[in-house]
Amino acid sequence: MKRLQFSQGRFLKEFSTFGIGGPIRYFAEVSTVDEMKEALVFAFQKKLPYLVIGKGSNCLFSDLGFDGVVLLNKIDFCKWNGPHVEAGAGFSFSLLGVQSARKGFSGLEFAAGIPASVGGAVFMNAGANGHETKDFLSYVGFLQEDGAVRQFSKEELVFSYRKSSFQEMKGVIVYAGFALNECQDARNKQLSIIDYRMQTQPLKEKSAGCVFRNPKEGSAGALIDKCGLKGLRYGGAKVSEVHGNFLINESRATSEDVLQLIRIVQEKVKERTGVLLETEIRVL
Repeated sequence: MKRLQFSQGRFLKEFSTFGIGGPIRYFAEVSTVDEMKEALVFAFQKKLPYLVIGKGSNCLFSDLGFDGVVLLNKIDFCKWNGPHVEAGAGFSFSLLGVQSARKGFSGLEFAAGIPASVGGAVFMNAGANGHETKDFLSYVGFLQEDGAVRQFSKEELVFSYRKSSFQEMKGVIVYAGFALNECQDARNKQLSIIDYRMQTQPLKEKSAGCVFRNPKEGSAGALIDKCGLKGLRYGGAKVSEVHGNFLINESRATSEDVLQLIRIVQEKVKERTGVLLETEIRVL
């Protein structure tokens, strides 16, 4: 059996939708569950921390990089059985949404355009347009650090706004199953969602998606807009002029530029509205 290859000299910015992130000590692209097991063994033998990444969205990587093992999850199989589908954690969540709608299945229309892997979507309970990943989730395959793969039913897990049980667990999501509904209008619904997203989000810019969680007082983007913060800059980072809840890497922004801009936005929104915005993106 061919051994998993680890490389050095790679940078996290190569795998970030923000285009930000420093050097990686060891990097490997993992295509199967067995390779993921091998990768974890490698990290344990080296006594190094490991970081599993998918599409690199919803994350802000440090300019200092990661002094450990970074694993790009490319376990990207997809198996259909009528309206039921099982997909590898490295499969594109957006593509899964497109394929399901084209097949006439409803539930994941919102996924189209979300730059996440299936594993990342489950991990963060990604959502849009009033739906979340958990809504049509059936089960999740999880590789534990002892090398065993455990399958959790949705009922065994806890999900909330941009949170899941997996954020407190050690191991790696390797696949997930979804149960969808038949709907001949699914594709039209999806195209409408995509069109709206293209008009209201800076999809062509380097960003990590929405930076702040929506507070109970309403939309984070609307609050930022109300405070006149669209277009605000710090270093190479900028608040999008299209959608206030997106910070973009306009000109070689560093992770510190983004963090400082986040703090400034939080301070100004708190000062003017009394609302303290909490971050949604993971700072690693």
